[in-house]
Amino acid sequence: MKTISLLFCSNIFMTFAWYGHLKDLNAKPLFLAILASWGIAFFEYVLQVPANRIGYQHFSLPQLKVIQEVITMIVFAGFVTFYMRQPLKLDYLWGALCLVGAAYFMFRSA
Repeated sequence: MKTISLLFCSNIFMTFAWYGHLKDLNAKPLFLAILASWGIAFFEYVLQVPANRIGYQHFSLPQLKVIQEVITMIVFAGFVTFYMRQPLKLDYLWGALCLVGAAYFMFRSA
């Protein structure tokens, strides 16, 4: 659970670093958005690097990647809905289910 928790928190920072500037700094110069994103991304890496080191003791690298992608989609869905105020669409659910399928295949022989 430590890996999952760290990756979840890391993804919150990652999502804001990658997309938060589209709402908050859209009218500002690009270099300010880049600097802000780098600053936020630092905290992503502070959480993500230990998460992967800890997780690699329990999961294979492909399993870690699929876990990361599933968490990314969960965090992104919340970000899009609550922060960016954009509606979720049914197609997003189908895409998320494909990721759940990927997770199933990555872990079924474990």
